[in-house]
Amino acid sequence: CWPADLLAGVAAAATGAGLPLHLDGARLWNAAVAAGVSEAALCAPFVTASVCFSKGLGAPVGSALVGPRPLIEAAHRLRKRWGGGMRQVGILAAGARHALDHHRGRLADDHAHARALAAAVAGAPGVQLDLATVETNIVRFDVPGLAATAVVEAARERGVLLSAFGPHTLRAVLHLDVSGAEARQAGERLAEAVAQLGRAGDRP
Repeated sequence: CWPADLLAGVAAAATGAGLPLHLDGARLWNAAVAAGVSEAALCAPFVTASVCFSKGLGAPVGSALVGPRPLIEAAHRLRKRWGGGMRQVGILAAGARHALDHHRGRLADDHAHARALAAAVAGAPGVQLDLATVETNIVRFDVPGLAATAVVEAARERGVLLSAFGPHTLRAVLHLDVSGAEARQAGERLAEAVAQLGRAGDRP
């Protein structure tokens, strides 16, 4: 999460240059929990923001654009004009509403599970992971000398899914379908995968 003073400085510079700011708030809910502030406080420097109901909150699908009423009304017309209209979306809205009402309060659990996974991975030989960087439900770590894609495949064979985020960088994202015990087990299996690849000399 960006420090508040840094964000305020960027916002002031943009405003001074006459540039309206938009927030890509796909993970706004998690950021608010991690920072200990409201979503409104994080959005305050921006003119508009988009929020996602599936990432973090776990709704099946759905995003929303928020901002001044005249701008949202104009965006609504443009969405229809460009073919973005949908019909019978009440069931999707219901899923988003359920996520807002029932899943926001447990986001801190995902953050704790991410730290548990990170702690298990950080102790593995060949892994570079600063535990202080695990602030939300996302864990990023490096495996210098190993191909990230090889780690992804080795982890998949052990029942753990994560993404290559660069030649030697990986990312794991925790969510409401992963328990604390499963997160710790996933971290242990990831550590095993990295250690095995290191012993086998699986270099890029």
